[in-house]
Amino acid sequence: MKSIQLLSGIALLVLGFTSCKDEKQEKAQKTVDSYVAYVDSVKNVAAEDLKADWKSVDAEYNKRAQEAELALADLKDKTAATEKVNASKIKYEEFKNEMTAVFAPPPAPSPKQQLRNALFGEGKIGDDMSFSWVNAQNIHSVYQQFVHTVENNKDSYSREDWDEIKLLYEALDSRKNTVEKEGLTAEDNRKIAGLKIKFAPMYTVNRMGAKSEENRDAKK
Repeated sequence: MKSIQLLSGIALLVLGFTSCKDEKQEKAQKTVDSYVAYVDSVKNVAAEDLKADWKSVDAEYNKRAQEAELALADLKDKTAATEKVNASKIKYEEFKNEMTAVFAPPPAPSPKQQLRNALFGEGKIGDDMSFSWVNAQNIHSVYQQFVHTVENNKDSYSREDWDEIKLLYEALDSRKNTVEKEGLTAEDNRKIAGLKIKFAPMYTVNRMGAKSEENRDAKK
């Protein structure tokens, strides 16, 4: 009778250990699956939505990745789970690099582009030097912004700046020849002529001054 009770007791202990072991393995597998699912779910979120909360997303990833690594030790057959974890690691790192590039601030425009932006407006004139956006309705205001900007900053321009200004001014003049045939009013034409009269001596005097100043600096 005692033997039967002892055997029964051992059997219960074995069942208990087996149950605990199965539970531990099941939990470990769920942890791995949860990690894999998290990586896949993050990749499906729009970049704009991720940007606002990226630090939290990345912190949660690191937490789940650590938990998944620890869970592998509790799995009897860990080959498949390890492959899944490693694949998700690679997937996330590639995605993180991609997002880092997306979230990075755009590079600062070159000095030449900054000058163009100041003279005509942000991004109006690029490397293609296209003035197709200038028409009979806005050309007077374009000249106005150009000349007034030059006037306000004439003392800070280098010789290279003045050469760029001259190049842009001639391109704008070339566009004006086209626009005159497309309905430019006599009044706007007269106002533009006044701005051109103002610009010409300002360019000549200040470019010469900038060149003389550079020559003095070179001698020093």
